Amino acid sequence: MPTHETEVVIVGAGLAGLMAARTLAAEGRGVMVVEARDRVGGRLLNEPIGDGKVVEVGGQWIGPGQDHLAALAVELGVETFPTYSQGENVIEHAGRVRRYRGTVPKLNFAVLLDAERAQRRLNKMAAEVSLEAPWETPGAEELDGQTAETWLRRHVRTRGARALMQLGIEAVWAAQPEDISLLHLLFYIRSAGSLDLLFDTEGGAQQDRFVGGSQRVAERMAEELGPGRLLLEAPARRISHGGQGVRVEAGEHTVTGRRVVVAVAPSLAGRIDYEPALPGLRDQLTQRMPLGTVAKCMAIYEEPFWRADGLSGQATSTRGPIKLTYDNSPPDGSPGVLLGFLEGTQAREAGEMPAAERRSAVLDCFARLFGERARTPDRYVERLWAEEEWSRGCYGAHLPPGTWTGYGRALRPSIGPIHWAGAETAKVWNGYMDGAVRSGEDAAREVLAVA
Repeated sequence: MPTHETEVVIVGAGLAGLMAARTLAAEGRGVMVVEARDRVGGRLLNEPIGDGKVVEVGGQWIGPGQDHLAALAVELGVETFPTYSQGENVIEHAGRVRRYRGTVPKLNFAVLLDAERAQRRLNKMAAEVSLEAPWETPGAEELDGQTAETWLRRHVRTRGARALMQLGIEAVWAAQPEDISLLHLLFYIRSAGSLDLLFDTEGGAQQDRFVGGSQRVAERMAEELGPGRLLLEAPARRISHGGQGVRVEAGEHTVTGRRVVVAVAPSLAGRIDYEPALPGLRDQLTQRMPLGTVAKCMAIYEEPFWRADGLSGQATSTRGPIKLTYDNSPPDGSPGVLLGFLEGTQAREAGEMPAAERRSAVLDCFARLFGERARTPDRYVERLWAEEEWSRGCYGAHLPPGTWTGYGRALRPSIGPIHWAGAETAKVWNGYMDGAVRSGEDAAREVLAVA
């Protein structure tokens, strides 16, 4: 095995790992990043669609309050542009497809009022959650002892409002309400600021996109690191640590250093072999942090024909299997791209379909929402993140009942010379690109404080 020596080894070349490396390198520390994939970016990935243009088949948006990601993009010279939102939106509910303007669809008033009351109540409850230690939140055991679904059934009166809330939860967590601890749901809301920020496009987490695709942020950071500091196709299989520092066996390489930052999702970090073994609490935590299930599906047309029809490209459907759509066209509007998400149950079921059957189901949904022209795209692109060997899911991890209170205290603390980073460890914008950047900064500060 080729052997490399450095001060700090970084496992994972997503935003968190690259940010940790960038921060440490700026302080004059030697770093080397090992990455299992043949590329950087982790759960960010651009897909070329011709003429130098791309669509993002991974994470893509940036919104208000995501200041660390925004500042990084400015430093790296990566510009943003607004998500297309002009015109009317579409909702498919109770067997009908309707058009509406603004953020509130035209539904039964009692349903809308019920859903708004639920959002307000969840926001109020979330304001009491501790970002540093969610398990110390007042009433934490009661909150963590039930699912989001349990709470919805107890506190949301109308079936329509529960359907809308379920749709929103699937869109944010790529999981079902019955999968998620209520305490985790509240922590996530607090981490972002409000449900409105999580749900909304204009003024919310889906407000803007990156010119050239979000993966450019990661690629620019990798370029800054310079030669000899990044090993691709080098999956970390074993981390040994002791009084002499750390030894990381990654693919055909061995990298030694004083410290290591493991910047991959907890469930994947738990698959690495550690010597000596990690404490049981940490290992059992990683067994309880599943990633969501999502497929991003895009139909590409010669032009965004829905714009001429007065539509924004944004639609929601309680029928599915696509529950949420966006206009994902490049900044100049050519070609036209419709983006649809398969999330949670729909993604799991669709993932077992033959590719042609899955494509047909997606395009059938597009046709119901935007007309028959949507059924015949020039090209179709999809990414099933649960099938990715080095991702095994997306967007981020969610915590089932009992996890925060029983195991959460093992999430962030270092273990000897091993430090943790990744969007799942972030206190602010947990699970988002901005959270990943913040976590990389935090991990680097931890290392600088002790080494």
